[in-house]
Amino acid sequence: MSSTFISKGADGYDQYMGRWSRRLAPLFLDFAGAADGERIIDVGCGTGSLTFLIPARANISTIEAIDYEEQFIEALRRRNSDSRITASQGDACALPFGENQFDRALSMLVLHFVSDPHQAVSEMLRVVRPGGVVAATVWDTFGGMPSQRIFWDTIAAIEPSALARRRLALVRPMTFPGEMTRAFVGAGLQQITEATLTIRMEFAKFDDYWLPLINGQGTLAAFLATLPDGVPEKVQASVRQAYLCDQPDGPRSFASVAWAVKGIVPSREA
Repeated sequence: MSSTFISKGADGYDQYMGRWSRRLAPLFLDFAGAADGERIIDVGCGTGSLTFLIPARANISTIEAIDYEEQFIEALRRRNSDSRITASQGDACALPFGENQFDRALSMLVLHFVSDPHQAVSEMLRVVRPGGVVAATVWDTFGGMPSQRIFWDTIAAIEPSALARRRLALVRPMTFPGEMTRAFVGAGLQQITEATLTIRMEFAKFDDYWLPLINGQGTLAAFLATLPDGVPEKVQASVRQAYLCDQPDGPRSFASVAWAVKGIVPSREA
């Protein structure tokens, strides 16, 4: 599997997105569930926002935390003190486990980055026992992420080369209404439920918003690095104006929405 996620290490991820995934994780786990004694796989675990929350909610048996990025796995291992948690590098499209090994497969903020999200859903179904749960959540990047729209819509208005990058950032697989649900149906999952999960992304001031964009993960920082001399400064000034909106610099809070879907693994009897 190739990933479209652009990584700058675990610290960069925590600065750019980890702080928000930690806010999303409780809402997603409320939706997806976890029960005592379960064997759970966290597909695309990142640095552990969901992984570490699960045993705080339920007396689980084991958690297998899988991520494509080895540096995220190393960071999770350093932070882990729970013997029930095992972290390893792995491919969401080819999970290194046999059939029926887990009671629940959870995937948070991953399916819109993998090269074949339909295959990833099928793999989660494969490794979960009949009657078990498969659940995933991804950001509504097009309609539910105003903090990203501020950047991309502003820069696209002043820099023509940003138009294609904006599409890459905002128009992603599995992020449109009903798209994940259709993928779950196509994979054969049953009793499918879809929901929206909303957190607030809160910034202390413009620098708290801007610096993670240019120093952290993803297509924002990568794109800025390609611009000619002088253009990044123009972009920063324009984005700052959009953030301030003629108000003094200071705290801003943006409602941010994720799609969530879960389904039940059917019987595998012929």
